[in-house]
Amino acid sequence: MDTSSSSMRAPSMRARSNLHQRIARDLGERIAAGDPVPGKFLPTEADLCARLAVSRSALREGVRLLAGKGLITSKRKVGTVVRPRTEWNMFDPDILAWHLAAAPTDSFVTDLFEVRRIIEPWAAALAAQRADAPTIARIGVACEDMVRFQGKAEELLEADLRFHETILEATGNAFLISFGALIESALHASFQLSWSGSAHTPEYSLRRHRRVWETIRERKPQDAFALMSELLRSAIEDVHDALLTRRLAVTEGNGLFAGPAAPERPSAPQSGEPAGPAPRRRARRNHPHPNQEERQ
Repeated sequence: MDTSSSSMRAPSMRARSNLHQRIARDLGERIAAGDPVPGKFLPTEADLCARLAVSRSALREGVRLLAGKGLITSKRKVGTVVRPRTEWNMFDPDILAWHLAAAPTDSFVTDLFEVRRIIEPWAAALAAQRADAPTIARIGVACEDMVRFQGKAEELLEADLRFHETILEATGNAFLISFGALIESALHASFQLSWSGSAHTPEYSLRRHRRVWETIRERKPQDAFALMSELLRSAIEDVHDALLTRRLAVTEGNGLFAGPAAPERPSAPQSGEPAGPAPRRRARRNHPHPNQEERQ
């Protein structure tokens, strides 16, 4: 059996696939950054081929990947239009990665933390009720590693991610466990921003993480719920602080398509808090606690 032709075709097919993915990534990052905004058309096929230095067939495959993810739709004899953000699947790993590569906006961060504040405090409460001793010990090891790896960015971020994902795992709930894996890249980026923010000191954050672990170990679900809520509240302050610092340090240039930037959706003000997309200090929210009968 002659395998020479098939072995020669394989690298060529992989190269074409990588090219299509690169085109999709380049366009996806621009679209995620609001260039062009939803409802607006992409440049013509000829214009995109020239700007990206690719063939028409390669461009069409890249565009087909974006259409499959729901970011764009093609209209015959009209052009390719960016779909509303409400139709995007924000849990798609590529779409998440494109948002992060384009630099997270305040509205993106606010949405991410809203989801985390809905899920993670309850996960901490369930972990305090259900976690076995080995899993609780792994949460503690992650805390110790965060202290040990101060000053080592990647190791610190990995330990922080491990801390939160192990708490989700400790619930024993398959959907909650999958949630951590689903948004792992977004969590990693938010941790990177929160540790670089200046709203709180690293020692403050480390103490908060340790207190969450201690309440889980002590089987105190209501305290675990409250402390995880507080940890996330302080983390979003740090992230907004880091984003503000980044914006002040970076001068924006023209986009690939020279179109207007997507307008940011301001975050909803909390009670007793002035409206604004990125307040430095956010008011403490009164979260519901687990049912009384769930106490251990």
